[in-house]
Amino acid sequence: MSDCGCGAEQAESLEKKTLIILLSINAFMFVTELTLGWLAQSTGLIADSLDMLADATVYGLSLYAVGKGVVKQAKAARVSGYLQIILGLGVLFEVIRRMVFGSEPQSTLIIVVGAVALLANIICLILISKHKDSGVHMRASWIFSTNDVIANLGVIISGVLVAIVGSRYPDLIVGTIISIVVIRGGIKILQDADQTQKSGNRA
Repeated sequence: MSDCGCGAEQAESLEKKTLIILLSINAFMFVTELTLGWLAQSTGLIADSLDMLADATVYGLSLYAVGKGVVKQAKAARVSGYLQIILGLGVLFEVIRRMVFGSEPQSTLIIVVGAVALLANIICLILISKHKDSGVHMRASWIFSTNDVIANLGVIISGVLVAIVGSRYPDLIVGTIISIVVIRGGIKILQDADQTQKSGNRA
């Protein structure tokens, strides 16, 4: 149940509304970051866009899990965790591909888009923070949003470094770091889901 002090139905309604907003923000930012990241030749932005896609999917699964039993919530969280790991591995592949074939990341575009994404994710983090103790599905959403803010800061820093040193490697390094953060987040969600499901099965 949410910590807002509402009744169960009101809390679930608030969770659903929050998740719909989060889903909309992340879906929009996924398209925006992927498009501009490709134009900017930035693995950092592309990585972050895929993270946004993972987030949007997680919020959709969390929306499904609202009001459901603990076991179903855990299953939804588990799907989210696997998805995050798969996307993280996909980003690593893209980093390697660009390292081999080369890229010329555009620092200004990286910084601007990274800043917009950071603002969007801070809004998401504020919204989800009110519901992070509502269940494993909402904790998964909280983990995603927290990772996003860290990733956005990394993207902005990489853009600044690309501008200063005139090299693509800061972008590649940040892309790698984001992918690792994404994979670790997925593992954490899976562990949390397993513990929750075991508790639910014993209940």
